[in-house]
Amino acid sequence: MKVLVSACLLGVRCRYDGQHKRHVGVERALAGCEIVPVCPEQAGGLPTPRPACQLRGGDGEALWQDRARVVDALGVDQSAAFREGARRCLQQAPDARRALLKEGSPSCGVRRCVIDGESRPGMGVLAALLARQGVALETEEGG
Repeated sequence: MKVLVSACLLGVRCRYDGQHKRHVGVERALAGCEIVPVCPEQAGGLPTPRPACQLRGGDGEALWQDRARVVDALGVDQSAAFREGARRCLQQAPDARRALLKEGSPSCGVRRCVIDGESRPGMGVLAALLARQGVALETEEGG
């Protein structure tokens, strides 16, 4: 079974701050699966490191409905890069039925992400796209 996995959870230094969030339990939990590492922000053309981003006006689903946007710490609208990166990640494994993503990320958050400066319930941009495709979502925090 192919599983899309946030690359930062696998030790790839692709986060906005140039770091990773390696989680030893992730690889253990996915033993026997074909892991497809993804970083939607890099896939969308954003550099590492880069200014931190947050959603404004709603979560990732709201972004896909053109009711929200992604803005970086400098005030630059990065919505197009986030959308493009999410689409490219989906293209890497269009037959994947499962994804294990980094909770809290504006791309990968499954249950929460930063919206309007606060950690709030909602999905990131990639998570929302995958949910629309029927992909089962989980995080390093479980579930």
